[in-house]
Amino acid sequence: MLLKIVLSFLVFTHLSIVSFAQLKEGEGKISVQGGQIWYRIIGKGIGTPILMLHGGPGGTSRSFYQFETIGNDRPIIIFDQLGSGRSDYHTDTSLLKVPLFVEQVRALVNKLQLKSFYLHGHSWGTALALEYYLQYPKEVKAIIFNSPYFSTALWKKDADILIKTLPDSIQVAISIGEKTGDFKSAAYINANTVYAKNFGVRNSRLTSDLDTIMAAGNGFIYNYMWGPTEFTATGTLINYDRIKSLSSIKIPSLFITGEYDEARPQTVRYFSSLVKNSQFGMIEGAGHGTMHDNKLKNIQLIKDFISSVEQPKK
Repeated sequence: MLLKIVLSFLVFTHLSIVSFAQLKEGEGKISVQGGQIWYRIIGKGIGTPILMLHGGPGGTSRSFYQFETIGNDRPIIIFDQLGSGRSDYHTDTSLLKVPLFVEQVRALVNKLQLKSFYLHGHSWGTALALEYYLQYPKEVKAIIFNSPYFSTALWKKDADILIKTLPDSIQVAISIGEKTGDFKSAAYINANTVYAKNFGVRNSRLTSDLDTIMAAGNGFIYNYMWGPTEFTATGTLINYDRIKSLSSIKIPSLFITGEYDEARPQTVRYFSSLVKNSQFGMIEGAGHGTMHDNKLKNIQLIKDFISSVEQPKK
């Protein structure tokens, strides 16, 4: 039995080296419908790579630089979705459809010839990870849903619960803004700042030596698909709901949330309960920006999960 386990480990290691040797540190661009997307490979580890999908929509991959040390074990692949960050900018609404975001991920998988990989999403990126898996499940070895979003209605419900914990003046400002549609008033903007400080990034946003180029998000995309703030949805995703699809996941999955996350722990634990044999982890003291508020715990949860997936079965 011991010999069988050792041989299995050696075969796995050999396959990892063969499959992932081509993933060298560096960056590049690939063409997709509507323009080119930028990607970067971080780390010299030879383990199964992790493909990371950032939030937004219209966000960037910059926060994933905080996961740099995971690259000692395995390549980390990050990219900016079309229209934001270091990918080609656009305001073409015909490109802002969920299936086209999925195809951007697919184009990168094909470009890098990934035969097996872990999929990691944060916020909107978790919805994109789920959509990708439902369309192309074959090469995905496991999924990490970090601060997940799968339903606009449920996200809004959670936001309403969180808003009720804020001062009355902030609640009133949000209520007035949503009733009038005036999202540019000083009171509403201040309310958004307070909300973000409590449930977004609670501490200082971390920086990285890898982040050498200013690459801004795309507010147009965010507003068109989502809305003016995290707690006010007015865009094309207003009726988005994929909760029922969670039961279709047949691979190991990890659900992560922050103690004060916009994706509330109670909700994320519920999501986890819908996926057979999934794992759940909460990051103490963290808001939605888990990798900024408690970077070490975020990394440890990811590494421990992958170790459990790769542990030889007895």
